[in-house]
Amino acid sequence: MSSPVWFITGVSNGLGLMLCLRVLRAKHTVVGTVRSRTKAADAVRQIESAGGRVIELDLNESKKSITKKVQAAGPIDYLVNNAGFFVLGAIEQVSEQEAHSQLQTNFFGPLHVLQAALPSMRAARRGGAVVNVSSVAARDPRPSSGVYAASKAALEAVSDALAAEVAPFGLAVLVVEPGAFRTNFFGAYAPPEVPVDPDYEGTPFAAARDAFVAAREATYAGSAAQPGDPAKGVDRIFEAVTGEGLAGNLKGKVARLVLGPDAYERIQKSNERLLADLALGKEVAHSTNF
Repeated sequence: MSSPVWFITGVSNGLGLMLCLRVLRAKHTVVGTVRSRTKAADAVRQIESAGGRVIELDLNESKKSITKKVQAAGPIDYLVNNAGFFVLGAIEQVSEQEAHSQLQTNFFGPLHVLQAALPSMRAARRGGAVVNVSSVAARDPRPSSGVYAASKAALEAVSDALAAEVAPFGLAVLVVEPGAFRTNFFGAYAPPEVPVDPDYEGTPFAAARDAFVAAREATYAGSAAQPGDPAKGVDRIFEAVTGEGLAGNLKGKVARLVLGPDAYERIQKSNERLLADLALGKEVAHSTNF
């Protein structure tokens, strides 16, 4: 029997690159995507030296172009939508172009990728999976990252509906919700085009913005302090998808894979706030039927 084929977007660095290498160590087949093989030359070298294949694909391309490239890659067992980036800014501050770019890369692009891959995955009936890498921000949006959180929340909503749609074909859908991992994530954020109004200085927005900027500078200085170990993170993803190892028992049992104690605690508190709102509003919610 041939080895499973993984199609992983955004493999130039971080979790995407490390997941590629983890999959290849398991003797599975990998097709990874980068926006530019030249700019991602080191990652391309690592992946290809380990036996993988890397193609150029930009999530800002047209749906037609994305579809052609994904389908040309051949049969896919495990599709991992990992590529993405982070727009930093207050909601009032984010420009139209920034909002569109954030949604295109983090939502519409992944949507087009999975739409291109699903026909062959569905027809194969091989028990494959779609893995959409989201963020703790989707469940617990923070000031200064609202548009980023919205893009990931949209991806999660599609994932939930998709899971019900493709389950009859033996396909699973898993949403990965990482916390802060020691990757170049903060180095990949886009600074805002429009300066924020001085009114926002001294507010929770400014505190959150300054924390993100400090984390970015620490990343470039080689002194990043994010608690998450990306090697362990990709191990857990691989295990949850394949049914092996520590997270293997979660395969087919969870819709979301939360990675990191920080993400777990934030999501838990967010859920508690939601339950409190439901309890407070129960009478009102039940007051509107005929």
